[in-house]
Amino acid sequence: MKFNGILLGSDNPQTLADFYTKLLGEPSWHDGDWYGYSAGGDIGIGPHSEVKGQNQSPGRIMVMFEVEDIQNEFIRIKDLGATVVAEPYHPGQAEEMWLATFADPDGNYFQLATPMTEPSK
Repeated sequence: MKFNGILLGSDNPQTLADFYTKLLGEPSWHDGDWYGYSAGGDIGIGPHSEVKGQNQSPGRIMVMFEVEDIQNEFIRIKDLGATVVAEPYHPGQAEEMWLATFADPDGNYFQLATPMTEPSK
């Protein structure tokens, strides 16, 4: 088995796609209300009959994006209008790693993470 992507269901896929286009660039595919982005793995956006309004459990699943420069990407994404959930921080004792958390227009959480490295000795 191999993971190949994630689908973000929405009752307003156009708004969500507009946001992810600003975040990731033009979709790699688009068909009606369906959008796809290639960002290391595939992210799909489309309508879903069981999804209404804001995500009520946004921490359950988070889309993770690896970035080299978390400080500049944090500012860029904040300026796009993403909701800041957590400013850049070191998780636990991992001083070599940075994370930052945002919410998209549907309230889904996504994180920026610097590349995982071996701790210095």
